[in-house]
Amino acid sequence: MNRLAVFDCDGTLVDSGATIVATVAEAFSEHGVAIPPAELCRGVIGLSLVEAMAKLAPDAGPDDHVRYAETYKGCFFRARQEGRVDEPLFDGVLDLLDSLERDGWLLAVATGKSDRGLRHCLEKHDIHARFVSLQTADRHPSKPDPSMVLQAMAEAGTDPGETIVIGDTAFDMGMAKGAGAAALGAGWGYHDAAELLAGGADAVADRPHSVLPLLARLMERTNG
Repeated sequence: MNRLAVFDCDGTLVDSGATIVATVAEAFSEHGVAIPPAELCRGVIGLSLVEAMAKLAPDAGPDDHVRYAETYKGCFFRARQEGRVDEPLFDGVLDLLDSLERDGWLLAVATGKSDRGLRHCLEKHDIHARFVSLQTADRHPSKPDPSMVLQAMAEAGTDPGETIVIGDTAFDMGMAKGAGAAALGAGWGYHDAAELLAGGADAVADRPHSVLPLLARLMERTNG
């Protein structure tokens, strides 16, 4: 049976927080509404856009949330065209991907990004071809719905007992649990360890280099 590691993108593979916070500010400014605090913006990273806007502007209506999301997309696209998008890989991520592949793991991504946004991000770092399954908000409900992980498992030919989700938010941990997979918190991202554990994390790694020993223990526990 194949083993599958499903990674979140923003806050797990890449450090895109500053760009996301700046884009939220630009989008909200265009609508003349109060700009949410940066901490609140970072807290919703990982959700699909409309769901994120609902949390950032709870007093606005559903139609407004859709409009804010569309404006955000336009602002992000403009920022990319102008070279203002900064999404560096976290230190240690490439080594982690290399180690997992050497150990026979298949790799996948489950993200609140769009197909276009994810492809641009992964191709920029020349890692797009390393993932056997790419699941995005374009084709799935927002996290923590398990749909993305279930589809990734189907495409990779694996089952929940051989799958682990690695993500930096409680939304990722809930998604993993809903799919029956193991959940490993990426403590280097945007939710702290307490939030990850409260969201269902089986363990939390403080940095990418800490993932492998935790991963071995989690899979042993999952498979008895």
